[in-house]
Amino acid sequence: MRWKKTANLVEAHAEGEVGRVVTGGVLEVPGETILDKLRHLNEVDDSLRQFLVFEPRGYAQMSTDLLFAPTRPEADAGFIVLQGDKAHAMSGSNSICVVTVLLETGILEMQEPETIVTLDTAAGLVTATAKCRDGKCESVSLAMPPSFVDQLDARVEVEGIGEISVDIAFGGIFYALVDPAAIDTEIGPDTARRLVDIGSRIHRAVNRQLEISHPEIPGLNGISYVMFVGHNTEGELKGATILPPGRIDRSPCGTGNSARLAVMAARGEAGVGDHFTARSIIDSRFDVEITGTTTVAGRQAILPRVTGRGWIHGFHQIGLDPSDPYPQGYKVADCWGDAFDLLK
Repeated sequence: MRWKKTANLVEAHAEGEVGRVVTGGVLEVPGETILDKLRHLNEVDDSLRQFLVFEPRGYAQMSTDLLFAPTRPEADAGFIVLQGDKAHAMSGSNSICVVTVLLETGILEMQEPETIVTLDTAAGLVTATAKCRDGKCESVSLAMPPSFVDQLDARVEVEGIGEISVDIAFGGIFYALVDPAAIDTEIGPDTARRLVDIGSRIHRAVNRQLEISHPEIPGLNGISYVMFVGHNTEGELKGATILPPGRIDRSPCGTGNSARLAVMAARGEAGVGDHFTARSIIDSRFDVEITGTTTVAGRQAILPRVTGRGWIHGFHQIGLDPSDPYPQGYKVADCWGDAFDLLK
C-alpha cells in the first residue's frame, strides 16, 4: 500500500446524526483563528473537504469534523464542520460528537462526574458540560452562541410554490424557519422527500433574495439551512432541518433549535427559564432551554442551552493511492441530488 495522504477518523453520532471526527492526518489549515480557517476552506482551497466528504471516502448522510488546537487561550479544542456544500461554523450535534470523542478516546482527560470542555468555533466559544460515569460520556450540555432574530415574516418567492413567509434567525449559523403547513405538509418520515425537495428550493430562494449577515462576525453570511418547525404541543418542538446536498438532519438540531428559541422569544412564546423537548424526524431528543438574555450589536439575543447524547460506533482510516483517479472524490445525483450547489 502506498498512500500519499491519510486521515484517521472516529465515527460517532449524536441522537442519530453522524458526525465523524478527524483525529489524525490533517496537520493544519491556514489561518490564525478558527474563523480564518473556515474562510480558507470555503474561499481559498476546498480540496480537503472534498477528499473527506465526497464518495468514495465519504457519503451524503454525514458530517465530518476537523479538530484543531485552540486559537484562543480559554479553549480546549477547536473544530470546523464539513458537509456536502461547504465548511460550516457551528453545529450542536457535531459539538456533542466532538466532545464525546475527545473525552472517551482520552484526547482530553475525562473527569467524573462532570467534565467542562470549551470549544473554539468560528461562531464563538461554546462551553460544553459533559456528564461522565465509568468512562462514558453520558450526555453533553452546550452553552450555545448568543442567538437572535434577523428577520421575522420575510417574504420570498419559491420556485414551484409561490410566495411564502420565513423567519431568519441565528443560532450559531443562520436559519430560515418555515411552518410546514405553508406547503401543506407535516413532519414525518413519510414526508421526508417532499420536505427535502421544497426545503432545498427555499434555501436557494432565501440566499438569492435576502441580505443576511452576522453584525459582528465577518464572513458568516446567508442561511446555512432551512428548518421546518412543527407546531408546539405540550412543551415539545418538532423540527426537520434540511441539509445540503438534500437530506434531513437525523438529530433534533442544536443550532436550529437555538434559532427557533430566539424566534419564540421575539414573539413572546418563550422566555428565560423555559424548557422544551426538541424532537427530530426519527423522534430522537434534545433538551433545549433559554438560560438568559444578552445583546448582539444592539439586537436582543438569548442564551440557549442544548443537551443531548453521543455515541462512538467505529474507527476509520482513509487514504489516497497516487494512482486513484478520484483524489477529490465525486458526487452523483442519485444520492447527492441536485441541491449540493446551493450557494450559486
